[in-house]
Amino acid sequence: MNKISKHCNLELYRFSSGLNSTLGSLYIINSLGIKNFCCFTLEDRFHFPDEKVSGSTRIPAGIYKLNYKKEGGFYSRYKTRFKDIHHNGMIEIVGVPNFTDILLHCGNHDQHTKGCVLLGDTAEQNVTKKGFIGNSTEAYKRFYKEFVNTFVPEVSKIKIIDGDDV
Repeated sequence: MNKISKHCNLELYRFSSGLNSTLGSLYIINSLGIKNFCCFTLEDRFHFPDEKVSGSTRIPAGIYKLNYKKEGGFYSRYKTRFKDIHHNGMIEIVGVPNFTDILLHCGNHDQHTKGCVLLGDTAEQNVTKKGFIGNSTEAYKRFYKEFVNTFVPEVSKIKIIDGDDV
C-alpha cells in the first residue's frame, strides 16, 4: 500500500442532494485499506458552479488534509462535553481554497452547520423533506474514538466523492 492511500483514512461519499442539504456516508479506512462504514453525514447544499459559499454550501469534492483544531468555541465546548473520550481537538478539514474552520461535529439538520460536516447514526431522505440525521452525539463519540487511533495530523486525509448526480 502506498503512503497516500495509507493516510487517506476517511472517505465521505455524498449520495443525496436536496434543496437545503446533502446526505452522505462516512467511512474510516483501516491500515489494510479496508473501508468500514462509520456513520451518515449531513452538509449544506450543493452550489453551481461547484464552489463553496461561506455559511450556506458544501465544500467541493476532492482530497483534503486533516488536522486538529485546538482553539475556538467548538474546541472549548467539546473538550468539556466529551471528557470521557479524551477529546484532543476538533477534526478540521484543511486546504479548501479560500475557507477555514471546516469541522466534523454533532448536529441534526442544515441549520446546525455553516459549511461543516455533521455526523449521525440515522438519516432521513432530503428530497421531499429537509435532510435530518439523528443520534449525532453517539455517532460523533464513536467516530472520534475510532478515528484518533489512525489519525496522523497534517498527513491524514479525507477523500470527498460526489455520487449524488449534481
